[in-house]
Amino acid sequence: MFRSYVLPFITFMYCFSIQAQQPKKPTSSELYEAIEKLNFLGSVLYIAAHPDDENTRLISHMSNGVKARTAYLSLTRGDGGQNLIGPELRELLGVIRTQELVAARKIDGGEQFFTRANDFGYSKHPDETLAIWNKDDVLSDVVWAIRKFQPDIIINRFDHRSSGSTHGHHTSSAMLSMEAFDAAADPTKYPDQLKYVKVWQPKREFFNPSWWFYGSQEKFDAADKTYFYELEVGNFYPALGLSNSEIAALSRSSHQSQGFGNTGSRGSETEYLELIKGDSPTDQTNIFEGIDTSWNRVKGGQPIGKLLKSVQEHYDFNNPSASIPQLVEAYQRIQKLEDKHWKQVKSEAIKNVIAGCAGLYLEVAAASNTATPNSTVKLSLEAINRSPQHIKLASVVLSDGTTIKNARDLKNNVSHQFKSEVNIAQNTPYSTPYWLDSKGTLGMYNVADQNLIGLPETPRSVTATFNVSINGVIIPYVRPVIYKTNDTVKGEIYKPFEVIPVVSAHISEPVIIFADDQQKDIQVIVKANRDNLEGFVQLAHPKGWNVYPEKQKVALLHKGEKKTLIFTIIPPKNQSEGLLTPMVHIGDEVFTKHLIEMDYDHIPFQIISEPSESKIVRLDIQKKGDNIGYIEGAGDVVPESLRQIGYNVVLIKPEDITSENLSRFDAIVVGIRAYNTLDALKFKQAQLFEFVNEGGNLIVQYNTSGGLVVDDLAPYPLELSRDRVTDENSEVKFLNPQHELLNYPNKITQMDFEGWTQERGLYFPDKWSEEFTPLLSMHDKGELAKEGSLLVAKYGKGHYIYTGLSFFREFPEGVAGSFRLFANMLSIGKKNIKTETQLKQ
Repeated sequence: MFRSYVLPFITFMYCFSIQAQQPKKPTSSELYEAIEKLNFLGSVLYIAAHPDDENTRLISHMSNGVKARTAYLSLTRGDGGQNLIGPELRELLGVIRTQELVAARKIDGGEQFFTRANDFGYSKHPDETLAIWNKDDVLSDVVWAIRKFQPDIIINRFDHRSSGSTHGHHTSSAMLSMEAFDAAADPTKYPDQLKYVKVWQPKREFFNPSWWFYGSQEKFDAADKTYFYELEVGNFYPALGLSNSEIAALSRSSHQSQGFGNTGSRGSETEYLELIKGDSPTDQTNIFEGIDTSWNRVKGGQPIGKLLKSVQEHYDFNNPSASIPQLVEAYQRIQKLEDKHWKQVKSEAIKNVIAGCAGLYLEVAAASNTATPNSTVKLSLEAINRSPQHIKLASVVLSDGTTIKNARDLKNNVSHQFKSEVNIAQNTPYSTPYWLDSKGTLGMYNVADQNLIGLPETPRSVTATFNVSINGVIIPYVRPVIYKTNDTVKGEIYKPFEVIPVVSAHISEPVIIFADDQQKDIQVIVKANRDNLEGFVQLAHPKGWNVYPEKQKVALLHKGEKKTLIFTIIPPKNQSEGLLTPMVHIGDEVFTKHLIEMDYDHIPFQIISEPSESKIVRLDIQKKGDNIGYIEGAGDVVPESLRQIGYNVVLIKPEDITSENLSRFDAIVVGIRAYNTLDALKFKQAQLFEFVNEGGNLIVQYNTSGGLVVDDLAPYPLELSRDRVTDENSEVKFLNPQHELLNYPNKITQMDFEGWTQERGLYFPDKWSEEFTPLLSMHDKGELAKEGSLLVAKYGKGHYIYTGLSFFREFPEGVAGSFRLFANMLSIGKKNIKTETQLKQ
């Protein structure tokens, strides 16, 4: 018995550590689990607002325990959050979190869907959320997901009755789910969808409460659960060698950009569900009671069910291929079903089981991981049958229509490798996330193609279809073209095959700040994505700015070659801002795309094609002090932004914080959430406070109120709260308009708070000692004023400043006022000190 469990466990764990594109190689035990799922015709759709909102324990239970087809519909891609693993924010962070969700579902056995809603940041009320999102559009997407997935049961993570008491996105997800439950069955609602799907009425809808809805575990334990349905979700799965909760923890740990690494648990655990729509099951442990989840629910399905039941009963763990003849017969019968939904779902599922039982390996690899439209790509194909079953490769059809007809028997464990080429048509779209392909709004992505809406990724356009013949039955297997290589440390590495523009260009800095009217040289990096390119580059720029030279020639001989061109930008005399766009002219075509590559070990390699734009800002700004030490927190671009306005910024690691090292700086800036993420800072507060005492300025940016690594965040009493102001246009009042920080060296006015993005700030202190002076007051609509966004205190010869203002969001957007205010924070106390530059003059 021991040996039968060890191999699945090792394989299961290994699958989580390798690159996500590697083909799945299921164990014998996993194949048996998949056959069990073939015999269950029931579906569950879990609905919430963001990546990480999903209950992975419940999703894993439904998929691996109940054997139901299970999916998570996340209304957003998490674009508005913070990033603990890198500098990417907004849309790029959304790409990372999308891939983290896809990875999570591969672990817990679910599927993943989205709507077009853009996570614009924290929202305090669903009224605001649904106005920014465009309620009707997001509702239509939820209805589309229900009609397409056809769930018997919907489970909401959040309570539709909680308006104003939690994140507006959370409540909105539940409200939209409740409305979509009925709308999906109404043919008058979104009738254009019915060209692709049919109306669908789910059977039941539940709310999935947890202790945090009640404020504490103690309150939840004491709550009346008379009408709750109880599910045991602590099961152990011998075939996988893991408990359900251990699988859930591995799934949740996929959310690395949010720092949600999770430790699995073992033993009995309970999830609760409250029925909020539909009929009531009498068995409070079986939410599928009364729903036919057998093949009998499908016309013509009964013989398929009997056949698959026989496969399950006679399955040979030592020889899975013995099941292939009956599985192929079941596949044939499924092709004759009138029910298009279950025909499609079960066809794909049984094809994968057949391939797994045969050890059938089908792969098509390109010679490079990228190609351009109107080009030819060399391919290496491989087909191998690792079973005694008689299997033949009838043909291979490439996505350009090329058919490779040389049929061959796939004899047991004999690899068949052959070469071919595929043509990338001129009109082939670039491989970029489809929701970023055209400009959207603050709250919505723009997706015109109905069939793309909801998909986690852009479907691969370059593929090979392997037509495999088993017992005379042709079964098509579609495989995307991939690229693979060998890394001397990591071994076999897979990357997606991408179609990209023939040339790309970008300016080295996404935001370029001009602190005065002096010209700057900027770098334009041009990259060839095919051989032998020749043309010229010019820059589109706003009126009032000048660029020299007007254009420059560029010649690139080899694919992958880069050249850096230097352009001189001359700003106007007065404050101004706009966009700078490189335009690469090759023949009659003009290319304006920037290719962004993201390479993280826990998600597939990503290439994003986006418009190449850099913001240029001419600031009216003064500053004092030159040398800044920066302690990095959870990833932001504040150091680079401060360098843009002329500061010398040195990154400091916690272990390098000593009195001697700090003494050479005018100010120390602590990055966002540093006191949540850097344990070593607990031992460095004394040195930082002494730096202030000796005349330095210490600026601490926002931290969350929970999980602080220090007892004393400031030299005086100060307590953080969850207070935040989410309206980026909220009125800002000056509580102490004569204070030095608001007047020197830059006069701060209401204009400096115009053009802010996403929010004013977050996690403001709500209690502080009398040594602190609050400078700003702001609030969201209908709320009391919050005065903790910017606090300053004199300590010894220097100043301690705590701010929850979102500089980490404003700097990347080139918000002029945020730079002026931060310069004042760095300059406080230096009014009568001449700078090094002034002394030289």
